[in-house]
Amino acid sequence: MGISTTRAAIFVLPLMLAACAGDGPASMTYTDDRGVANQPYPANYKPELLAFMKTYLNNPVGVKEAMLAEPVQRTVGGRLRYVVCLRYNARDSDGNYRGQRERAVLYVDARLDRIVEDASETCAGAVYAAFPELERMVR
Repeated sequence: MGISTTRAAIFVLPLMLAACAGDGPASMTYTDDRGVANQPYPANYKPELLAFMKTYLNNPVGVKEAMLAEPVQRTVGGRLRYVVCLRYNARDSDGNYRGQRERAVLYVDARLDRIVEDASETCAGAVYAAFPELERMVR
Protein backbone atom coordinates (compact mmCIF):
# COMPACT_ATOMS: atom_id res chain seq x y z
CA MET A 1 0.00 0.00 0.00
CA GLY A 2 1.33 3.39 -0.96
CA ILE A 3 1.15 6.47 1.24
CA SER A 4 -1.74 7.97 -0.75
CA THR A 5 -3.69 4.67 -0.54
CA THR A 6 -3.15 4.55 3.23
CA ARG A 7 -4.36 8.13 3.62
CA ALA A 8 -7.39 7.39 1.49
CA ALA A 9 -8.20 4.35 3.63
CA ILE A 10 -7.91 6.48 6.80
CA PHE A 11 -10.52 8.89 5.42
CA VAL A 12 -12.82 6.29 3.84
CA LEU A 13 -12.96 3.84 6.76
CA PRO A 14 -14.85 6.20 9.13
CA LEU A 15 -17.36 6.92 6.35
CA MET A 16 -17.92 3.21 5.77
CA LEU A 17 -18.39 2.62 9.50
CA ALA A 18 -20.85 5.51 9.72
CA ALA A 19 -22.86 4.01 6.87
CA CYS A 20 -23.12 0.74 8.81
CA ALA A 21 -24.54 2.59 11.81
CA GLY A 22 -27.60 3.86 9.92
CA ASP A 23 -28.91 7.20 11.13
CA GLY A 24 -26.45 7.42 14.00
CA PRO A 25 -26.80 6.70 17.73
CA ALA A 26 -30.41 7.92 17.88
CA SER A 27 -31.49 5.05 15.62
CA MET A 28 -29.81 2.28 17.62
CA THR A 29 -32.14 -0.15 19.33
CA TYR A 30 -31.74 -3.46 21.09
CA THR A 31 -35.23 -4.65 20.20
CA ASP A 32 -37.07 -5.30 16.95
CA ASP A 33 -39.26 -2.29 17.77
CA ARG A 34 -39.46 0.18 14.92
CA GLY A 35 -41.72 2.51 16.88
CA VAL A 36 -44.98 2.06 15.02
CA ALA A 37 -46.17 -1.36 16.15
CA ASN A 38 -48.35 -1.86 19.19
CA GLN A 39 -46.30 -2.60 22.27
CA PRO A 40 -47.20 -5.42 24.67
CA TYR A 41 -49.03 -4.26 27.79
CA PRO A 42 -46.66 -3.96 30.80
CA ALA A 43 -48.53 -6.31 33.16
CA ASN A 44 -45.90 -5.95 35.92
CA TYR A 45 -45.66 -2.18 35.70
CA LYS A 46 -46.37 -1.51 39.40
CA PRO A 47 -43.71 -3.84 40.91
CA GLU A 48 -41.14 -2.67 38.34
CA LEU A 49 -41.98 0.96 39.03
CA LEU A 50 -41.74 0.50 42.80
CA ALA A 51 -38.35 -1.22 42.49
CA PHE A 52 -37.11 1.56 40.23
CA MET A 53 -38.40 4.36 42.48
CA LYS A 54 -36.64 2.81 45.46
CA THR A 55 -33.33 3.51 43.72
CA TYR A 56 -34.42 6.69 41.87
CA LEU A 57 -35.44 8.66 44.97
CA ASN A 58 -32.82 10.00 47.37
CA ASN A 59 -35.09 9.05 50.25
CA PRO A 60 -37.87 6.57 49.37
CA VAL A 61 -39.34 6.69 52.90
CA GLY A 62 -42.31 8.94 53.61
CA VAL A 63 -43.41 9.74 50.06
CA LYS A 64 -46.68 11.72 50.14
CA GLU A 65 -49.42 12.51 47.63
CA ALA A 66 -48.51 9.53 45.41
CA MET A 67 -50.76 9.12 42.40
CA LEU A 68 -50.52 6.90 39.35
CA ALA A 69 -52.22 6.75 35.94
CA GLU A 70 -52.82 3.39 34.27
CA PRO A 71 -50.56 2.56 31.29
CA VAL A 72 -51.67 4.05 27.98
CA GLN A 73 -50.04 3.90 24.57
CA ARG A 74 -48.67 7.22 23.39
CA THR A 75 -46.18 8.33 20.80
CA VAL A 76 -43.03 9.59 22.50
CA GLY A 77 -40.08 10.68 20.41
CA GLY A 78 -41.73 9.26 17.30
CA ARG A 79 -42.14 5.80 18.84
CA LEU A 80 -45.21 4.11 20.24
CA ARG A 81 -44.71 3.34 23.94
CA TYR A 82 -46.75 2.44 26.97
CA VAL A 83 -46.57 5.38 29.35
CA VAL A 84 -47.38 5.40 33.06
CA CYS A 85 -47.74 8.86 34.58
CA LEU A 86 -46.73 9.32 38.20
CA ARG A 87 -47.09 12.16 40.70
CA TYR A 88 -45.50 12.21 44.14
CA ASN A 89 -43.98 14.41 46.82
CA ALA A 90 -40.73 12.92 48.12
CA ARG A 91 -38.26 14.03 50.74
CA ASP A 92 -34.96 15.47 49.69
CA SER A 93 -31.69 14.12 51.09
CA ASP A 94 -32.00 16.63 53.97
CA GLY A 95 -35.47 15.29 54.91
CA ASN A 96 -37.52 18.22 53.56
CA TYR A 97 -40.27 17.73 51.00
CA ARG A 98 -39.51 19.15 47.55
CA GLY A 99 -43.09 19.57 46.35
CA GLN A 100 -45.10 17.41 44.02
CA ARG A 101 -43.30 16.06 40.94
CA GLU A 102 -44.77 14.57 37.79
CA ARG A 103 -42.88 11.93 35.84
CA ALA A 104 -43.63 9.82 32.76
CA VAL A 105 -42.35 6.26 32.89
CA LEU A 106 -41.84 4.63 29.49
CA TYR A 107 -42.12 0.91 28.84
CA VAL A 108 -40.61 -0.94 25.88
CA ASP A 109 -41.48 -4.58 25.23
CA ALA A 110 -43.50 -4.55 28.50
CA ARG A 111 -40.44 -3.59 30.57
CA LEU A 112 -39.57 -0.31 32.26
CA ASP A 113 -37.25 1.54 29.90
CA ARG A 114 -36.75 5.01 31.32
CA ILE A 115 -38.27 7.90 33.23
CA VAL A 116 -38.97 11.29 31.68
CA GLU A 117 -38.64 14.13 34.16
CA ASP A 118 -40.44 16.75 32.07
CA ALA A 119 -43.76 14.94 31.79
CA SER A 120 -46.12 17.89 31.33
CA GLU A 121 -46.78 17.20 27.66
CA THR A 122 -46.57 13.41 27.81
CA CYS A 123 -48.93 13.18 30.80
CA ALA A 124 -51.39 15.87 29.70
CA GLY A 125 -54.90 14.60 30.37
CA ALA A 126 -53.78 11.60 32.45
CA VAL A 127 -56.35 10.24 34.90
CA TYR A 128 -54.66 9.68 38.25
CA ALA A 129 -55.62 7.41 41.14
CA ALA A 130 -54.03 6.99 44.57
CA PHE A 131 -50.82 4.96 44.63
CA PRO A 132 -50.45 3.97 48.31
CA GLU A 133 -47.74 1.37 47.57
CA LEU A 134 -45.32 4.21 46.80
CA GLU A 135 -46.20 5.93 50.06
CA ARG A 136 -45.45 2.73 52.02
CA MET A 137 -41.93 2.20 50.63
CA VAL A 138 -39.07 1.53 53.00
CA ARG A 139 -35.33 1.48 52.45
